Amino acid sequence: MKFHSFAREAALLLSLAFLPAVGQAIYSRDAVSWTAPVAPKETLSVDQARALGDRATWIDARPEEEFNQRHVPGALLLNEDRWNELLPAVLEKWSPQKPMIVYCSSNGCGASREVARRLRTEAQLKNVFVLEGGWEAWLASNK
Repeated sequence: MKFHSFAREAALLLSLAFLPAVGQAIYSRDAVSWTAPVAPKETLSVDQARALGDRATWIDARPEEEFNQRHVPGALLLNEDRWNELLPAVLEKWSPQKPMIVYCSSNGCGASREVARRLRTEAQLKNVFVLEGGWEAWLASNK
């Protein structure tokens, strides 16, 4: 009898814990997947990005520790962890004539896609691109 009561309570707790997850999945069903490919019009190769020179604003979406170690010259830090704190400085540097190029560690890193998406949707910025291959591609192009 005790086990049956315990099993019923456990099932109730599991179903209560499951409800917010289902709600979040429904609410976020259109969000960018960390593994979803970026649409080609929203990406730039390293060569395309370099061709822009000073006409682009670089956004580093990596953690602050990595940014502090080394980053694309002139890049601004803007990551998910400190979005609200860092966004105002990025917006101060923003110019409608300058495309923004967002990068993170590598092609497999989803931070650049998410930061770019938020810049487009929440900050309502145009000309926001993701660097194909990220920081690793940038480093490889400098060899």
